Amino acid sequence: MNAPTDIPTDESGLRVPPHSVEAEQSVLGGLLIDNSAWDKAADLLTDSDFYRYEHKLIFAAVGRLVNAGKPADVVTVFEELTSIGKAEGGGLSYLNALAQSVPSAANLRRYSEIVREYSLHRRLIALVDAAAATAWAPGLPMSDRLDRIAASVSALERGTQRRQPKALADLIVERIDHVNAVAEGNAADLGWSTRCGPLDEMLNGGLRPGHVYVIAARPAVGKSSFSQQLALVLAEQGLPTLYLSQEMPGSEVADRALANLGRIGFGKIQTAQLSDGEWSSLSEAVDRGARLPLFVDDQAALSIGDIRAKARSVKGLRVLVLDYLQLCAGSGDNRNAEIETLSRGLKALAKEMGIAIVSLSQLNRAVESRNGQRPRLSDLRDSGAVEQDADVVAFLWRVRTAGERQIIGLAVEKNRQGRCGAFGLDFDGDVQRWAVSTADISEDAGKVKGTYKSKGGFE
Repeated sequence: MNAPTDIPTDESGLRVPPHSVEAEQSVLGGLLIDNSAWDKAADLLTDSDFYRYEHKLIFAAVGRLVNAGKPADVVTVFEELTSIGKAEGGGLSYLNALAQSVPSAANLRRYSEIVREYSLHRRLIALVDAAAATAWAPGLPMSDRLDRIAASVSALERGTQRRQPKALADLIVERIDHVNAVAEGNAADLGWSTRCGPLDEMLNGGLRPGHVYVIAARPAVGKSSFSQQLALVLAEQGLPTLYLSQEMPGSEVADRALANLGRIGFGKIQTAQLSDGEWSSLSEAVDRGARLPLFVDDQAALSIGDIRAKARSVKGLRVLVLDYLQLCAGSGDNRNAEIETLSRGLKALAKEMGIAIVSLSQLNRAVESRNGQRPRLSDLRDSGAVEQDADVVAFLWRVRTAGERQIIGLAVEKNRQGRCGAFGLDFDGDVQRWAVSTADISEDAGKVKGTYKSKGGFE
């Protein structure tokens, strides 16, 4: 079949972007002779996936006709192109040649996959060229260069992931299989336990991949310490966990981990004022910590591109903890919009990588100006997107203090797949350990029901 225009080839000395004219012609020819095959191509391709301009026009014209319930054959497609002033899409002779180029539309799905692969290959080449231009551009901060390149790579990666609709009947069968596996004790996805009994109950077993958990509090309530213990107990279950500490250096995170694991005073570790017994406990804590798949990164002012890159650097990552959202980088023009972008990015990352993300967040000052300091969803700082994007939102607040020990309230105020509620925690700031409390934390929250015993930090 003769093409209506000449295409440069390698022999002419030009670098021709990867494509297959034959695959494109086979897709179009199959559609012209069998409009019912449209669905085999439409979920994979758009007109922009075709390399040749005339093929873009023809595919778009076929789509308009089919979607309007009209026949798309050689004559009607030619009339459609003519009506919009695009008769250069090949003419009647070329359209007729396309229709005669394939005996049937039986292999149209495979031809569509080939066209799609070449399209993605061309986009990758364009991305690399654009990345080089960004890298060479004068005056851009390095973080901006990396963010732009990372965003482009992520967009291309998302474009390679196409999911097909599933019949409800198939989904129901899958869930029944899951329920049976749970009943028999053979399910592997019951959630990753937080080792905090009442919290696990509200989360239906623990943290789950693809979900974002926001833990918010005012400064100095202990949200960093709480999240660090959470990271420890998750890592103790063999779950590769990444802790992004924007607020404190990695050395301090390590000191707090040793205090928690060894039940040793945090200050004693920092000053090395330890008794013989405490030195022994410290040695045991070092051995325990060294075996944990827990990774700490203390880079400040992270962008969503930084977070994405760091998450991908940890092999087999299951949980990412971010301390904390408002410390992430931004241009300073519109903080609400920046936080919204970060929040959306975290949710997308959790789903793409199949990980659980625990994001700490600040509360605004309004919580301190009213009677009773139990936070509300409206107290989340900077953007309503934090509440909207999170699967679970939990708050910490100080109920009362007795020396180094504090009673901290934890309230789950949003929970997409479970119940909400509140309970108390005992926090020993000296050894950086948290435990479930039976204290009456407020009139409306009542008392924690039941006795919760667990392995690890929350006891």
